[in-house]
Amino acid sequence: MFVTPAYAQAAGGAAAGLTSFVPIILIFVIMYFLMIRPQQKKVKAHRAMIEAVRRGDQVVTQGGLIGKVVKVADTEVEVEIATGVKVKVVKATLAQVLSKTEPAEG
Repeated sequence: MFVTPAYAQAAGGAAAGLTSFVPIILIFVIMYFLMIRPQQKKVKAHRAMIEAVRRGDQVVTQGGLIGKVVKVADTEVEVEIATGVKVKVVKATLAQVLSKTEPAEG
């Protein structure tokens, strides 16, 4: 007599358990489109900007230094921040390219 209601309640438990995962899956989908995907686009654009840096470009570093690119190596860039003052900067720390120029001679 007491066992019958317990079996009746357990019969619908499988379908209810599956629907409880729907909000969690929905949260992950929303997070992907609002957070992860834009960040991936930003990283891709930054990587393309770094690869396109060449001699003569005016750049801003993440530290706030503004200068002109004098020499480009594989992982480093030599930036002239004042007349006669040259600084080696890691390419990944370039924040922005202010003005693109034509490649310099020599």
